[in-house]
Amino acid sequence: MEVILLEKVPGKGNLGDIVRVRDGHARNWLIPQKMARRATAAAKQEFEARRAELEKIQAEKLAAAQSVGERLSGQQVKILQKAGVDGRLFGSVTSADIVEALRKAGFDTVEKAQVRLPAGPLKAVGEYSVQVALHADVVTDVTIVIEGDIA
Repeated sequence: MEVILLEKVPGKGNLGDIVRVRDGHARNWLIPQKMARRATAAAKQEFEARRAELEKIQAEKLAAAQSVGERLSGQQVKILQKAGVDGRLFGSVTSADIVEALRKAGFDTVEKAQVRLPAGPLKAVGEYSVQVALHADVVTDVTIVIEGDIA
């Protein structure tokens, strides 16, 4: 399916690009998230008429993400979890736990989908570097310190 991208999508293209993607990806993710629109003749004309407005909106989103990214960069967040004497956690620290800790630290705009845990959930006491992707162009590193609460 051909779609017009309404914002920058990593791995697909930039605002205004007409790209071919799989039907399911377009129907289930890009179109419902308002990241893209079917590339029909009418949609192309409407996009060209609204191009300046969409570029302005994207520039505002990027500026907001950069300001939050500057504040977030280098932050150290502590999470207290129950752990055994050997340092292994009872359970794990997921992206939802990290978002909750960031919200308590005053970063309300961070969402669960923006936290990147490439090795999966964190399962031991220690210090971990986690990436937070606030925008396609803004990725910051946050240090997560997991402290064990020995039961």
